[in-house]
Amino acid sequence: MLSALRSTASTRVAGQLRSASTKAQKRAGDISDAFVSLSGQKFTPLGPEYADLKGRLIRGHEAEVRESWERLLRDLREEIPLIIQLGSKAIPDIDFKDIDSSPARFNSELKKRGVAVVRGVVPEQEALQWKEDLREYIRLNPQTKAFPSETPQVFELYWSRIQLLARGHPNLLKTHRFLMSFWHSANTAAPISTQHPISYADRLRMRLPGDSKFALGPHVDGGSVERWDEKGYGLGKVYDDVWKGQWEKFDPWEASCRLPVNSDLHQGVGACSAFRMFQGWLSLSPTGAFQGTLLVNPLLAKATAYYLLRPFFSPKRGVDAGAQTATEAISNSADFLASDNWEMDATPSPWVQGATPGHGQELSHLLHPHLNLQQSMIHMPTVNPGDYVAWHCDTIHSVDKTHAGKSDSSVLYIPACPLTEDNAKYLARQRETFINGTPSPDFGGGVGESEHVGRIRVEDMEKLVSDEGSRAMGLKEWDSDAEGLTPGEREVLDRANKALGFYD
Repeated sequence: MLSALRSTASTRVAGQLRSASTKAQKRAGDISDAFVSLSGQKFTPLGPEYADLKGRLIRGHEAEVRESWERLLRDLREEIPLIIQLGSKAIPDIDFKDIDSSPARFNSELKKRGVAVVRGVVPEQEALQWKEDLREYIRLNPQTKAFPSETPQVFELYWSRIQLLARGHPNLLKTHRFLMSFWHSANTAAPISTQHPISYADRLRMRLPGDSKFALGPHVDGGSVERWDEKGYGLGKVYDDVWKGQWEKFDPWEASCRLPVNSDLHQGVGACSAFRMFQGWLSLSPTGAFQGTLLVNPLLAKATAYYLLRPFFSPKRGVDAGAQTATEAISNSADFLASDNWEMDATPSPWVQGATPGHGQELSHLLHPHLNLQQSMIHMPTVNPGDYVAWHCDTIHSVDKTHAGKSDSSVLYIPACPLTEDNAKYLARQRETFINGTPSPDFGGGVGESEHVGRIRVEDMEKLVSDEGSRAMGLKEWDSDAEGLTPGEREVLDRANKALGFYD
């Protein structure tokens, strides 16, 4: 199939590719386009339609939401000091060789924290060689787009040999299956498979010592305003328990409700439209705290409930009339943070703090003071080349403001994505961009790597990755007749094969 795929450009598969590509390519851009803070814009109130939306979300449950807000603030006051005390120790880790029998403590901590490190997914020397091979690919192609342009750190690369080799590596695919097994579906017949991961093509980072340009603050990917919008996450009622004042019932690990979600209503450059259960990266460098690494807020359900409810409440003391933020000093004060200083807006405002259509959801201490992000954002433990870092798709995360280390901090962004019908449709579009050498569909458009020296092509894949890796790329048919499949898995494999053009 791989060697024939390009030559069958006018047949069944290419016909599917054409029908899957009717969605227009996004405008050219880089990672700065995905975030207001990196693109130089400012957060402002949204249009009046968002005030109306907020009113609809909690109508009839206002008293319950107010009470749940108070319970949430109480829980945050209790747990955040513990997180600060634990620091990186709050983040569970496990050796790759142990994932077939993961300890109960690791399992419970992952479910609670939403983040983990899997050690030794790829041998260290192999990962280091991958980094050198990537540097050579970049050297051979000086036209590669990157951010920031003057000192490139995040490269708009998707189809290098190393990226495709890493995404299809059997250890990484096994790691993805392991991590996604922590999700469950309330609807046991839901057409979804966590045992058949798809390959989502993302970028790579090579952050240099001293860099402060790639200072991406606390944020959540997978949409911003979409989390509140009935036509976004509302399609699956993902956060309905929060809107009903029962945030404790919100289950961030329930998968079936996320199948109908539209997480990219506004065609944002870099906005993810696929269902990524975990975001993640494979380290190509030894990297520790303050060395250009990742920080996370390991509060998962509580932090998610907080940033969802924050737009419904305003402080009474410490701000000018109608203001949404106070000074940093006031925002840290017990009086400002006290429950009795926060009241539900009598009339919903157009503020959705940190949300901007077409951009990622951003957070800050001034906009989200009760999260104490200045201290509750925890550095990842020190990682080595070949370690894999994963965080739940609702998790708040950021990067070091300044890379104060002495060597590069390099990673391959490789999220863990289940097989769903919509993800298969995305895979069909992604497959076309692979064939053409253009950027992956969620990212900025343009010529991409179509003229790059050394770019991998379809006919190269058979020797590069296994059949499983090829299926994850949408290049080979899934076996829906395999033994041991659940009805939901069998159904989604059939739907995926149809979406990918392998049969009508």
